[in-house]
Amino acid sequence: MKKIMLSIAVLLVALSATGALANDWFKDNLTVEKAAVTFTREVERGGYQVVTTDELKGWIDSGKPMLIVDTMPYDASYKKNHIPNAVPFELPIPEMTEIDDATLAKLIELLGPDKDRQIVFYCGFTKCTRSHNGAMWAKKLGYTNVYRHPGGILAWKQAGYPVNKVK
Repeated sequence: MKKIMLSIAVLLVALSATGALANDWFKDNLTVEKAAVTFTREVERGGYQVVTTDELKGWIDSGKPMLIVDTMPYDASYKKNHIPNAVPFELPIPEMTEIDDATLAKLIELLGPDKDRQIVFYCGFTKCTRSHNGAMWAKKLGYTNVYRHPGGILAWKQAGYPVNKVK
């Protein structure tokens, strides 16, 4: 229950950061409710944890060892801007109920042998499910310290945090 409440709180913060709740909490409550329930159910199915933009920035600033994975297309997104030290690993948007052998092998190679390693997946914005796919599959593979950063690069940039680009 605590995980669900945290997921809903993270979603509401992310939605407010994107302007979805900017002026009137009640104006589009049905849309907010649908997004919150969808997000919460993804987190439940995936079995991973969530991290806010500010928490992730704090982890990075403190030098906390972790793998940060950008799940968006390399040329269209990652090259233009990504969270510092993030590595690219593109995943699809629809929930992945299956994964092909080649993608699975590449994912296992990226994640490494340490099943307790802290791993954070992100994509473009809260509604994007690329990060859900990454976090969910990491958990299925037995990794125990897996997070999804739901606000993605959009929340990161809106917070005014630095981004890296590929030159």
